[in-house]
Amino acid sequence: FGDWLEGLAIYISDDLLKKGRKSSSSGIDLEIVDEKYHYLISIKSGPNWGNSSQISKLTTDFVNAKRSIKTSGYKKEVVFINGCCYGRKQNSLVKTKTIEYHKICGQLFWEFISGDENLYKDIIIPIGYKADKMNEEFNRNYSLTINRFTRYFMLNFCYENGEIDWDKFLKLSSSKYESNSLNLQN
Repeated sequence: FGDWLEGLAIYISDDLLKKGRKSSSSGIDLEIVDEKYHYLISIKSGPNWGNSSQISKLTTDFVNAKRSIKTSGYKKEVVFINGCCYGRKQNSLVKTKTIEYHKICGQLFWEFISGDENLYKDIIIPIGYKADKMNEEFNRNYSLTINRFTRYFMLNFCYENGEIDWDKFLKLSSSKYESNSLNLQN
């Protein structure tokens, strides 16, 4: 779902508004250039998206992208942004050992990339539709997986009357001797 939101944000900023473009820099999703600044934006679904090593990678990606931009001859000030598609966190300045970046979430993020302060409301219906479709697909695949597992288990570890053959099951799961691995494709 996060990938879909990221794609939507890039589409809105790039294709619809001609304000930004998909970045070619690793770890950077969107670049917006205005009269004064060159914004490097990493898009995440929400504000609590990563652990310390993932955040460290984000800062490294920002530094590397800036280095690449500067070697290309850009003279504008580079601003790093961690844009979150949802959340109520106000624009905050995050300071790391190597850089500072802005974290903007929800309405502020959508307004920043589009210029429309109400865009976040306008996209709720399509996002809800996409979430429903994804839930349907997940539930269908989940049910099929449960059915395959149940069928395999019944065929291989149950007697005709449905009672579990614990001896056979324990040999597979706990025996010191190697046995055939599960094959749920049957």
